[in-house]
Amino acid sequence: MELPSGRQLVLRYGEQRAVVTEVGAGLRAYAVAGVEVVDGFAEDEMCSGARGQLLLPWPNRVSDGRWEWQGRTLQLPLTEVAKSTAIHGLTRWLTWDVLTEDPASIRLGCRLPAQPGWPFRLRLQACYVLDDAGLTVSVSAVNEGITAAPFAAGAHPYLSAGGGLVDDCTLHLPARTWLPADARGIPVEALPVAGTERDFRAPRAIGSLVLDEAFTDLVPDAGLVTVALTRPDGTTASLWAGVGFDHLQVFSGDTLPNERRRRGLAVEPMTAPPNALQSGQGLRVLQPGESFDLTWGLRLS
Repeated sequence: MELPSGRQLVLRYGEQRAVVTEVGAGLRAYAVAGVEVVDGFAEDEMCSGARGQLLLPWPNRVSDGRWEWQGRTLQLPLTEVAKSTAIHGLTRWLTWDVLTEDPASIRLGCRLPAQPGWPFRLRLQACYVLDDAGLTVSVSAVNEGITAAPFAAGAHPYLSAGGGLVDDCTLHLPARTWLPADARGIPVEALPVAGTERDFRAPRAIGSLVLDEAFTDLVPDAGLVTVALTRPDGTTASLWAGVGFDHLQVFSGDTLPNERRRRGLAVEPMTAPPNALQSGQGLRVLQPGESFDLTWGLRLS
């Protein structure tokens, strides 16, 4: 009998422990000295709310699943039927192969074939490493096809509120612009955060604010964009994103089931905004044989 998310690939380094799943190469759990950094899910559960999943070859939503590429109209399966969108890519429910592993790191791979709505071939890899800096996640994509292929990437960890609610946490989000969205989660404009309740450039409490939007014009520190969620006890769970991640989706979990609602803050590093396959914004075009590499990570302080 197999678990819903397949093999549970456990990494350990000092007081750190992470669990990566065979299905989707997602992050199911990450803790330091028994303190949860992410709000994950149990090993006997199927992943819900995209918890810890990698979002490839596009993050977030595509309106009506329909998009244009080089004069062709393409139709993706509507994986979020209620909102008539194609959401979070094509690899999060696939079984990934373990390529290399040791006690503190693991590398997984997946070959994404051409298919209706996505006529491209990609070779994808994800590497998780625990060390003194925390957890580092590296993702790479190679165009194995014979034509140019669009590409965007994201990830969907939830920073844990430490057993309480995100309402009681302080958020630091270094973004100058936010993208208000319609009822389906599709951005309608770009606005400055200055003077709004979405301005978290200086750390402040989340309170009852409902968040489910993308942010951009990110301000890096030493080359990295870092989002920090500080709990009432002073413990801080942070996500950092490297070069190429120009957008962050932030979701306070209000539509999740009651037992998970607002228990973690999804902080989703993305290389492109929602609906990028339609708008073309932020898309990377990979020529045959070309690769694209990205890095992000988590830590507790």
